[in-house]
Amino acid sequence: MPHEPTLPRDTARRLRATATEAEQKLWSRLRKRQLDGFQFRRQFSIGPFFVDFVCLEARLIIEVDGSQHADQEERDESRSEFLRGNGYRVLRFWNFDVMSDVDSVVARIAEVLQPTLRTGKKGT
Repeated sequence: MPHEPTLPRDTARRLRATATEAEQKLWSRLRKRQLDGFQFRRQFSIGPFFVDFVCLEARLIIEVDGSQHADQEERDESRSEFLRGNGYRVLRFWNFDVMSDVDSVVARIAEVLQPTLRTGKKGT
């Protein structure tokens, strides 16, 4: 029987269902427009990649990296270059940072979002 290609929607659902504890913890702080009214999506497809979190209106991507990313720095940078080339800003945090001090992580995200609030481009 031929293998049917996986739809991006199915891949996103699988990734959401298998989210790491750190991703779940950060999502609990980003969902439902809790951060300055910005809407975030999780496991969102951009080009050939799925990003952990994205705020489309601010063109901001948040990646939460586990220890396996220490060995794939070059691959992550290539991915980030592609995303930046498509007009996104990319913030990366380690799982450890999210788990040990999620308030600081959220504060850093809010800090990056502030220019969007000041220019009035939020929601456009």
